[in-house]
Amino acid sequence: MWEYEIWGNTVQTWIVSILIVAGAFVVVKLLSLLGRKVVKPFIGRTNNRVDDIVYYSVEAPLKFAVMLLGIWIAIHRLVYPDHLVKYVDNAYRILIILDITWVLARLSTTLLQQYWGHRSDGQGMKMMPVVRRTLLVLIWIIGLVTALSNVGVDINALWGTLGIGGIAFALAAQDTVKNIFGAFTIFTDKPFGIGDTINVNGLEGTVVDVGMRSTRILGYDRRITSYPNYKITDASIVNISSEPMRRVMVKLGLTYDTGADKMKEALEILRSLPAKVKDVSRNPSDTTVYFSDYTDSALVVTFFYYIVKQGDVLKATSDMNLEILNSFSQAGLRFAFPTRTLFVQQDGGESRNTNS
Repeated sequence: MWEYEIWGNTVQTWIVSILIVAGAFVVVKLLSLLGRKVVKPFIGRTNNRVDDIVYYSVEAPLKFAVMLLGIWIAIHRLVYPDHLVKYVDNAYRILIILDITWVLARLSTTLLQQYWGHRSDGQGMKMMPVVRRTLLVLIWIIGLVTALSNVGVDINALWGTLGIGGIAFALAAQDTVKNIFGAFTIFTDKPFGIGDTINVNGLEGTVVDVGMRSTRILGYDRRITSYPNYKITDASIVNISSEPMRRVMVKLGLTYDTGADKMKEALEILRSLPAKVKDVSRNPSDTTVYFSDYTDSALVVTFFYYIVKQGDVLKATSDMNLEILNSFSQAGLRFAFPTRTLFVQQDGGESRNTNS
């Protein structure tokens, strides 16, 4: 029975190979148990983070390497055609290099997260998704090219083929390429970061993610808009989060029967209002009030004030408008509305009629 052959190999040979694979699986389980019960508690007691990073980087690839070794030993005990031997060996060369690439990818991204993503200015953490994805793509491309080169693939010919096809691909995907470069521009120029409130061509909201293709902005209506990166880099961006205070301009039109004394009173009232409204700067230098225009139906007063950083802009604006309305009403100051005065010449003299 043990000498009975199946596909050119005895039953005994098949059983031993299967046991080797099973043994590799058991070793992987033991490594997991050892890591969970011994290694993790030990490195958790150390003060540095290097051992944690190294352990995280090699844990899964090491288990995969053990399984690869067990399967490789089991397969090479079997007898099979020579052309299959070449394919199996090439496959293993590729898998080994990709396993090493896996270690490098995990190690580099973890180091990036630990030593660059936690910068004191917070910018590293905000831009981490873009940098991490880009680094992973580069590492895996290098690993794949190295693996193919190691099994005899002509890389120069491959690059030439990719170059010809790349021209056609670039023409078809030029917007995608522009978006990728736009993401790098956002990262290097730093006009904003994730979590900032910005205004791009009238679209105002909070940046929730910067990807390789688009930037996602959460608007005030709680809808997420994906804005192409290349359009953002070409647009005028207002970073609202970086402003020390929000300036608000109000134009008030008073009736033409407002005298000079009443106009001065209106200006004084406006200068006093910032002290009455929450979240509005009370610094006199942050308040500007002046009699600015004569229009067709109104005497225009221009009023500038500032809402402090982190203040409730909508509530502060509403409260200020209510204070203006109430104060002007108590002072007897009337707001103008469009009017027109007609002068009609009659035979007996001139009469005047006012329509509004």
